Amino acid sequence: MIDYQPLYELLTERNAEHWSAILPDQIPQKLNPEAHGNFSKWNAAVEQLPIPKKPSIQLDNEGFKIGLVDELSAQQRQQLETGLKNLFPWRKGPYDLFGLHLDTEWRSDWKWERIKHHITPLDNRLVLDVGCGNGYHCWRMLGAGAQMVIGVDPVQLHVIQFQAIRRLYGAAPVYVLPLTLEEIPEKTNIFDSVFSMGVLYHRRSPIDHLMDLRNCLRSGGELVLETLVIEGQLGEVLVPEGRYARMRNVWFLPTCDTLVSWMKRCGFINIRVVDINQTSMQEQRSTPWMTFNSLEDFLDADNPDLTIEGHPAPRRATFVATVK
Repeated sequence: MIDYQPLYELLTERNAEHWSAILPDQIPQKLNPEAHGNFSKWNAAVEQLPIPKKPSIQLDNEGFKIGLVDELSAQQRQQLETGLKNLFPWRKGPYDLFGLHLDTEWRSDWKWERIKHHITPLDNRLVLDVGCGNGYHCWRMLGAGAQMVIGVDPVQLHVIQFQAIRRLYGAAPVYVLPLTLEEIPEKTNIFDSVFSMGVLYHRRSPIDHLMDLRNCLRSGGELVLETLVIEGQLGEVLVPEGRYARMRNVWFLPTCDTLVSWMKRCGFINIRVVDINQTSMQEQRSTPWMTFNSLEDFLDADNPDLTIEGHPAPRRATFVATVK
């Protein structure tokens, strides 16, 4: 059971009592057996995981690793693998857990390597990670010096996967809450850094998403925004008819210049594009821990620069900006 009291106390210190007052009701409303039919199964998988005593930890800008092989018995290692497999599929990672390599669909560590030198150092900052999945990047943000990291993701399995990793790690100022960005009270304005990576193109209103992100930041706070983009000029946007790379919920893929103009309209300043990268089949792929279709199946077999629908293949850009 996660102790959320340190979270509530820090929110209160940051003058966000309005949020800390409702969170004790928000969390159980979203995370319970009635919210998803597999909740009891997933929760039991977490409960069967071993609880190591003071495991060896590597958590810094160079990587994330929990435990050594000899810190668990053979029986405990089997419990570990069985429990984590019951939380299948694993999409964000990878994780190195007591010698078990949890090879996730995404090489999320590659994304972190691309952006970590472009952001304001996270030392002693309060950080929000929107659409954080199972919290992989939340841990990397803690390793980069953050005072506390709060991730929000509405997918119950992702939250429970985070709880499994936290059970192995031990108590830490990292929390993944079963919420959407829209469920954070308006004008919270307390975060030093806000990350939104792989979310904007899923929003029906990208402008509303940008405004919601801005309203989470304190004056002078920093936004790190990563999203799908297309090549082209100012004002150009791809609005896919039907699916994009077999995804139903992709709405707007702007050019970099177009997105910069949107960010300016929403009050962001000092906007810069720090990375542009076409997603490779080495970065997103099927693995034993995520055996469903992945990027290779979503691209044109004869031209990997196109999706199976004929759109430009996934191209991601990262933007860094501040608010006044």
